[in-house]
Amino acid sequence: MALHARSNSFPSRPHPIIEEVYELLCRLRSSEATSTSSSSICNKLSGLQDLHDSVDRFLQLPLTQQALAQEKNEKWTNELLDGSLWRLDVCGTAKDALLQTKECVQNLQSIMRRRRVGETGALTSEVRKYLTSRKMVKKTIEKAMKNLKGTENRSTFSSLNNDSETISIVSKLRDVEAVTLTVFESLLSFISSPKSQPNSSWSLVSKMMQSKKVVCEEETEVNEFAEVDASLQSLIGHKTSKSHSQSALNAHNQLEKLDACIQDQEDGLERLFRQMIKTRGVSLLNILNH
Repeated sequence: MALHARSNSFPSRPHPIIEEVYELLCRLRSSEATSTSSSSICNKLSGLQDLHDSVDRFLQLPLTQQALAQEKNEKWTNELLDGSLWRLDVCGTAKDALLQTKECVQNLQSIMRRRRVGETGALTSEVRKYLTSRKMVKKTIEKAMKNLKGTENRSTFSSLNNDSETISIVSKLRDVEAVTLTVFESLLSFISSPKSQPNSSWSLVSKMMQSKKVVCEEETEVNEFAEVDASLQSLIGHKTSKSHSQSALNAHNQLEKLDACIQDQEDGLERLFRQMIKTRGVSLLNILNH
């Protein structure tokens, strides 16, 4: 089965899988300019899973396998395998960051449900543990983001067999790597909740009070991780029993939202992780051993 049926007149229509990969790439690229809310990131993860599913079927096309299995193209095929392993590592880093945060969130929620009125010691201690854990998560993500920046150097097309079909295949797969990188960067940045993002729940409340109509019509970009960080910082900063209770209630509400946010992102990552393992294990290794 050929990707393109050769003709001496007009080029034929590309293979449907090629068109599908192209459409999914365009869709993900257009979503880069959209909001960085939790829902938008989950949509990107879902789109990325669909893209890698299409890539998996693209790699199983006979012409794709024949082109990449050629001895002269072995170097780039190995790069594909290395890249797939790197993507799995980054995905694993994000999964670990979410799991670690979720465990701390659930511990905090448990203590808040059990605490008595006026009791602050155990809760404050657990809040500090959470904030310490967040610092560790951010350091891990910072390291992962630096590693992402170091993956841009790729082999040139001169190392490939001098064939336009092969170059087209490699170019498309590089585009997939690039958009995957962008989605992972968005996810890791969201989990890390850099200072440039909104970090005050009170500023959000103020905006909502100023214009409820605008909030209804436009998506308000809320970072649930940053909201909880701000709420917990406020909680340990209040000394009086009344202010502490109000801050604890606000933090409890934010923790519930974050818990749901983490669950959605975990589900999306798990599905994507399984798809990438399938692509690496079934399609890429099969090409290398062709």
